[in-house]
Amino acid sequence: MAIDPLKTVGHDIPRIDAYERVTGKATYNRDIKLPGMLYARVLRSNVPHANIISIDTSRAEALPGVRAVITHETHQLIYGSGSISGGRQYNDAVKDITKRLRHMFPNPVRFVGQPVAAVAAVNRHVAEEAIQLIDVSYEELPFVLDPEEALQSGAPAIWPDGNMAHDDQNRQEPIGNQSGDIEAGFQQADHIFEDRYTTAFVQDAQMEPRSALAHWEGEKLILHTPTQGVSNCRHDNARDLGIDDHQIQVICKYMGGGFGDKNGSYYFDLIAAMLSKETNAPVMVELSRKDDWLGTHGRWHTIQDYKVGVTDDGTVTAIQMNALSGMGPYLRRSGNIAGIDAYSCPNVDRKIYPVHTNRMVSGNFRAPQYPQGYFGIQSIMDNIAYEIGLDPVEFALKNMRKPTEEEPFTHYALDQCIEQGAEDFGWKERWRSEPGSDSGIIKRGAGMGFVMFNSTVSPSSAIVRVDSSGQYTLFVGVTDIGPGAKTTMSLIAAEALDVGVSDVDIVWGDTDRCPYSIGESGARTTTSTGYAVMQAAIDLKEQIAAKGLPTDDEVLIASATPTPSGDGRRRACFGAHFVEVEVDTELGHVGIKKYVAVHESGRILNPLPARDQIRGAVQQGIGQALHEDLLYDVRNGHPLNAGFYGARHITHVDAPEIEVSFIESDDGFGPFGAKTVAEMGIICPPSAVANAIFNATGIRMKDLPITREKMLEALA
Repeated sequence: MAIDPLKTVGHDIPRIDAYERVTGKATYNRDIKLPGMLYARVLRSNVPHANIISIDTSRAEALPGVRAVITHETHQLIYGSGSISGGRQYNDAVKDITKRLRHMFPNPVRFVGQPVAAVAAVNRHVAEEAIQLIDVSYEELPFVLDPEEALQSGAPAIWPDGNMAHDDQNRQEPIGNQSGDIEAGFQQADHIFEDRYTTAFVQDAQMEPRSALAHWEGEKLILHTPTQGVSNCRHDNARDLGIDDHQIQVICKYMGGGFGDKNGSYYFDLIAAMLSKETNAPVMVELSRKDDWLGTHGRWHTIQDYKVGVTDDGTVTAIQMNALSGMGPYLRRSGNIAGIDAYSCPNVDRKIYPVHTNRMVSGNFRAPQYPQGYFGIQSIMDNIAYEIGLDPVEFALKNMRKPTEEEPFTHYALDQCIEQGAEDFGWKERWRSEPGSDSGIIKRGAGMGFVMFNSTVSPSSAIVRVDSSGQYTLFVGVTDIGPGAKTTMSLIAAEALDVGVSDVDIVWGDTDRCPYSIGESGARTTTSTGYAVMQAAIDLKEQIAAKGLPTDDEVLIASATPTPSGDGRRRACFGAHFVEVEVDTELGHVGIKKYVAVHESGRILNPLPARDQIRGAVQQGIGQALHEDLLYDVRNGHPLNAGFYGARHITHVDAPEIEVSFIESDDGFGPFGAKTVAEMGIICPPSAVANAIFNATGIRMKDLPITREKMLEALA
């Protein structure tokens, strides 16, 4: 689908706030200082499961410089965003039917690192000393860390009615779907393959340590917090504090990374608000790096069992999946596992059981349910291709989901991505038809993965105005978490108004000054808020055409809150990744030698950050494939390697060159035909890298991460 070039959109545009960021002039949350501001620290549980018998805060309260100490005995607020899954709104009806709500300070505690108390003091040092003076008496309870063990009879009960999570209807039933006749599908198959794949817990690990600064002006709360969604954060905190949305102003101007799990409120927002109310002063709650690792969330770990039927010619006839997702003691997000949907199999039986354990709570991390699911399904499919004698690329093209009369797409390009990627990569030259056939210690191999990812259009809002000087001002509720949302919104407005980007000022990240935005998660900012920007700009341009530019002190204002739809068709973006690895069979080291990523994400509004978004996401995916895992001591329930170094997050030393190209299209939806970019890049790397390792060594690695130790054990 050819696209027509546009004036502003489609050209490399540097970030409009680049100067502020690189010179240090950008004000991040911890840079904010208010008169009389106090500093707070959080005391955390050092046991994985226990009733709190008593908390003695007297020594902390007596320490000079301490202004307030709060615990579950003084403040029993529900932290609604911490325990309601899938975006379900916490309300009185939910409160009545479930007892699995998370509190700001819970009793009992259910994982190491759960908040127990907080202190506000005149400086950081006093606050840190004070939390060490709080004496907590625990009645320790049995704990369980493994999802399979948690479902066994006699397992320690994290909740009175069992360790299986509730769905959004408050039922203890698995996530899943069934289509066709699974047994008939297996009967049609000439071959049946079964296998198990597992993935590890992976921390979001943004560089900016989390914090929240709260202060009250009468009955109104002003909250500075690094959130991906200022509108959602305001609503969530208002709900938990029992006040109206308009009584909270949430501000987030700059953020040091988000990666998915910051769209909404966090418990430290509530702690800051309560300490500020107690002390009648501004209070900054700061999480240490270790706090950030122990007290926030990451991608849920999984156990995935597959059974797949296939005919001699390589047609998949049946896919059965039974899986477990480790969610920690609260269900902050769904625990779903994606990937099967990328195949056009007529007979599917998919069941995923989100399970509570006494590990850190799991939550959203960039494409939350995708990398782990694609690793499992595309690993077994890659294995099937070898077993029946097909090239994995041919097998993928044969079995990938395609448009049908029952499921039309606004535009489809998965086949183009796979074919172009294979050509750009040199698949035929790099792929070994006999895995592990290289002679010598160093072996090379190639692998691939492909992805189809929904790119929906959703309601959001924007306001744009122009004054008599011809200067335009755009008001949007975005926060910029890395992809350059402010720049993207500005260039959409500039294109629609037929002016330069420099002619558009932007006001962002402040709920008192900006309209509703859906939040920067789910890769929806460009397609949703960007579409609202385009509609508001079109409206304003029509006003100017009818009335002329304003004069003197007049302004023209346009606003838009569109409710777009896909016209009954599925809107998706597509991608294919190809990777060549080099495996040292003596040392177990895996190196990435070549990486090619081809994506179709509609029209690319700003190619410069779009390419970088894919590259950054690929780096994260490689880290999940080869390095990252939060390990636990089974004896005491403590995390063993919390932190960047301990969990082996990928660094610039590990980062390979990544070739990124786009197949552009305009399906007539979204702003100028733009689709999702940011989340797509992280989905394919785990499966592509694992498949390449098999091609190099002839050994199928089924458990992420594929560490050097695991490689050496498999090669021995």
